Amino acid sequence: MTKTGIGILTAQLNSERNIGQIHVYDGEGKGKSQVALGVVLRSIGLGIHSFRQSRVLLLRFLKGPGRTYDEDAAIEALQRGFPHLIDQVRTGRAEFFGPEEITRFDQLEAQRGWDVAKGAIASGLYSVVVLDEINPVLDLGLLQIDEVVKTLKQKPAHLEIIATGRGAPQPLLDIADLHSEMKPRPHPEAAHHGIEGIEIYTGAGKGKSTSALGKALQAIGRGISQDKSHRVLIMQWLKGGQGYTEDAAIAALRQSYPDLVDHQRCGRDAIVWRGQQQEIDYVEAERGWEIASAAIASGLYKTIILDELNPTIDLELLPEEPIVQTLLRKPKDTEVIITGRCKNPPAYFALASAHSEVFCHKHYAEKGVDLKRGVDF
Repeated sequence: MTKTGIGILTAQLNSERNIGQIHVYDGEGKGKSQVALGVVLRSIGLGIHSFRQSRVLLLRFLKGPGRTYDEDAAIEALQRGFPHLIDQVRTGRAEFFGPEEITRFDQLEAQRGWDVAKGAIASGLYSVVVLDEINPVLDLGLLQIDEVVKTLKQKPAHLEIIATGRGAPQPLLDIADLHSEMKPRPHPEAAHHGIEGIEIYTGAGKGKSTSALGKALQAIGRGISQDKSHRVLIMQWLKGGQGYTEDAAIAALRQSYPDLVDHQRCGRDAIVWRGQQQEIDYVEAERGWEIASAAIASGLYKTIILDELNPTIDLELLPEEPIVQTLLRKPKDTEVIITGRCKNPPAYFALASAHSEVFCHKHYAEKGVDLKRGVDF
């Protein structure tokens, strides 16, 4: 969000939309399916925190039951605690394949998944329907794009649709209210292609923080099912105050697994503009970095989310060099995910082993449409 610089929209809004939008996340970069999981986390959090209708269907194409995914255990834990808030259906083969490898089974599984989606959309029972990896399914010709577009155009007014995966066809993009493209950003100047385990999500498009939340859900699931020592820290700058829907879902997971996840916010409950920084902004930014740097150095956390660190640096609330030095010395098996837009790329971008820039091709906010709890924040 631009005014006199970089500003992060807080959860304290004067108005909120009740009309659902169609979101499409595609591109060659990382983060698309993670966005879907981040929306799931927020939607569940909204249902936990309020009495409003918030039921989500996570429908996953090309991710059949023959394979276990990191996030499965975390989703199952939330389902056990809040069965009325989430349903998950997986279809297809649990492996990648090309157009020349399509079988009758693939066609039947894609159609089975779409039949579930059509029923869910028509029922009006869901507030969010996530169609994870439907884009490559359409690109492979496993479903009829005209039928999919017709069904989505006739969705209930309140329903939010999230479509992910590379290769989104143009007819789907034409009806989308939001289109974010994840593009990989190589850093040829980085020695040995960066430091393994440092991921960065930046750019003007929607999906950076949401993708980080999805990454956190995956990491929490890994800790539940595989490695009880896999602790996760979610550190968020420029997002003080209350009203963020993911908080309730994270708190529920913390209650069930208190040794696996920690969550900290810092900052005022207000937008910080360049040139209008207050003393408290510097104090809060430094407080957050003290927590984050100690967590990285300790080796106790295997996944650390540094949400909105990039604009914090861009606003000059923190110096770059201590961050560079801390990342250079991070334990090998600690994964660090850094998010947020910025005008001036900081030096630590060159350390990343994976960097997705999120491009905004279309956003409903540009038409004056309000944001929505459980989806946007």
